[in-house]
Amino acid sequence: MPVIVIGNISVGGTGKTPLVIALAKFLQQNNYRVGIVSRGYGGSGSDFPIEVNIDSDPSLVGDEPLLIAQQSLCPIFVGPKRQSDITALLNKYPEVNLILSDDGMQHYAMERDIEIAVIDGKRLFGNKKLLPAGPLREPVSRLDEVDIQVVNGLEADSEKDIVSENTFFMHLAPASLYRLNDKTQKKGLLDFAEQTVHGVAGIGNPQRFFDALTAQGLKVIPHDFDDHFHYKENDLIFGDQLPIIMTEKDAVKCKSFNLDNCWVVSLDTQLSEHFYEKVLCLLEKNRR
Repeated sequence: MPVIVIGNISVGGTGKTPLVIALAKFLQQNNYRVGIVSRGYGGSGSDFPIEVNIDSDPSLVGDEPLLIAQQSLCPIFVGPKRQSDITALLNKYPEVNLILSDDGMQHYAMERDIEIAVIDGKRLFGNKKLLPAGPLREPVSRLDEVDIQVVNGLEADSEKDIVSENTFFMHLAPASLYRLNDKTQKKGLLDFAEQTVHGVAGIGNPQRFFDALTAQGLKVIPHDFDDHFHYKENDLIFGDQLPIIMTEKDAVKCKSFNLDNCWVVSLDTQLSEHFYEKVLCLLEKNRR
């Protein structure tokens, strides 16, 4: 059974989670029965592996796995030992015939058939030094070993040496907004154009989120929190009634808050058909 790892070689947010969700949905549409494993960063659970349901407590299972479960509707297990997570998932869901690993490129105890590395097209590799001197978990040469590179938001002046026949590009575009405590209420970003809003992001690269809102004409007061931050309602009370706009990753931890002025941005993950064709081609090769 094929295992696809979606990871990166640098710390900080590169866009793995939306790619996992988009790929899971695509593979399900192509008759794969997908299961997902993840470390569950930000969660405080200890009795691993833990199954993640759409109503799981994000403080136990982590915010990203919960968001993936809600949007992909795939079986998902979290824990520090990915191979154990896979075993637990297959024991409960024997019909699963493909595993996606959210992160885990450096988790070499887990066998894998396909590796997809996600690269931040703006920050790239920083000073190209390994931790703690730089942002890299592994040297840039590690990318020569992966099957696919996905560059998230490549800048026009970015280094050309990362582009190869196995390089594809991803764009994360803000699509629409829904009210935090009532998903049936929706708005478009243009409804907030020229308005001053509070931007809230507890993600790996919050500035990307603020920049995306600004590009849509919003006047953003930024509030960046630590990645996987556990919010209390008071954290989002800023002394006025200006709209608060947050990411979906943050929203899964704030759904119980009584904040009528809080809106959540849903993302449109844009990938080329060639990327999906490449994944299917690699899966076919692994089947032989």
